[in-house]
Amino acid sequence: MVGSADIVEPSRRTEIFGTFDVVVLGGGPAGIAAAVAAARHGASTLLIERYGFLGGMGTAAGVTNFCGLHANRFGTIDQVVHGIADDLLARIDRLDGLKAPHLVFGKINAQAYDTSAYKIAADALLLEAGAKLLFHALGAGVIMETPRQIGAVLVETKSGRRAVRGRVFIDASGDGDLAAWAGAPFEVGAEDGSIMFPSAMFRINDVDREAARSRAWTSFPALMEAAEQKSGRRFPRKTPIIRPQHHEIEWRANLTQVANADRTPVNGVDAQQLSDGEIAGRRQIAEAFGMLKEAVPAFANAYIVDIAPQLGIRETRRILGDYVLSEEDVLGCASFEDTIGVNGWPIEDHVAGDILLRWPDIPGSRGFNHLPFRMLLPRGLDNLFVVGRCASMTHGGQSAARVSGACFVMGEAAGTAAAIVASGNGTSRAVDIPALQKTLVAQGVYLGTDMP
Repeated sequence: MVGSADIVEPSRRTEIFGTFDVVVLGGGPAGIAAAVAAARHGASTLLIERYGFLGGMGTAAGVTNFCGLHANRFGTIDQVVHGIADDLLARIDRLDGLKAPHLVFGKINAQAYDTSAYKIAADALLLEAGAKLLFHALGAGVIMETPRQIGAVLVETKSGRRAVRGRVFIDASGDGDLAAWAGAPFEVGAEDGSIMFPSAMFRINDVDREAARSRAWTSFPALMEAAEQKSGRRFPRKTPIIRPQHHEIEWRANLTQVANADRTPVNGVDAQQLSDGEIAGRRQIAEAFGMLKEAVPAFANAYIVDIAPQLGIRETRRILGDYVLSEEDVLGCASFEDTIGVNGWPIEDHVAGDILLRWPDIPGSRGFNHLPFRMLLPRGLDNLFVVGRCASMTHGGQSAARVSGACFVMGEAAGTAAAIVASGNGTSRAVDIPALQKTLVAQGVYLGTDMP
């Protein structure tokens, strides 16, 4: 009806693309690890990805930097995320696309990579594990078998709408799409409703090589402040992260902060806000890079070689599970009997104009918290695991455990557990936790049980 708030679509029959033991929605670090783990355990596995490549925010949003692989344990920085993550890192390295770990924020390491190498390495990792990939497929809904069990996920593809049946599903969408469609409860933002600001990432080429060798980025904040005073304009946020990549003429730039017209953060599950935010992000990049070229001599002849395909979204839905990881768990280095691995990243909250960091006691603590299996189990659903930034966490807990290291951990555990569930007649909550932990350790996963 003309003028109505909605329309009624005619009923339709949807072609079934296939039936699988394990269906993973989303191809970021969590989805990659989940699909590889499930396939390696003999489960027929399909990974569904909206883009034509894997990597999630790491490639689609141009993050180009693994965070959370390391922890500061009593003053010593060590890699604490292993298993499938090690396999992926080794493959990227063999493609000459991996930079050595580097210090960030003065207390922890991160590790930069080339996005092209990541994409190639991830393809090979999934295919060699025996998983099937469906690219250019956007999740659109679910068909419920029972009120507590998903029967199929609906996807929109260039071939039309399709249904994918599965025994067990893993939501690695980042936004909790699959879980929300299935009726799982969720939260968005902090208690006051605020969410973390997204960023528009870009890469810069033809930077003076000496800038990388002399650690020129340490002078950037002062140079940028001087540029602001001279021009009267402002960079989008303080605490810029502008660092060289593996090949030193190329640098990554993380210094934007994308907001709506009313200065609230762009919501990554609002299509109009996302659309406006993409335009605003590119505008910020142009303005900020122009000021950067003027302020930093090493960038005088540089140019923008790439703007990421999409905004870098840090927080949208957080699905409520059997356990909700909290900021207190992160800062207190919490232990859990059902640990599936660890998170060593601090609270990294992106607020208006800046980044706020909150740390565990360093160097007086082990510097990491356990990630409990229960945070992967959405309330009210029995054949779904939720992994990655949309897993069960508070706003504060998610500000830490949303990064790629923790995502690898959650994904590998969920994929391993999903294969176990798919091979029997149980549910996600019937998984034998000690047996799962033993299997994860055999796969190289560090559970964090050796330190008090």
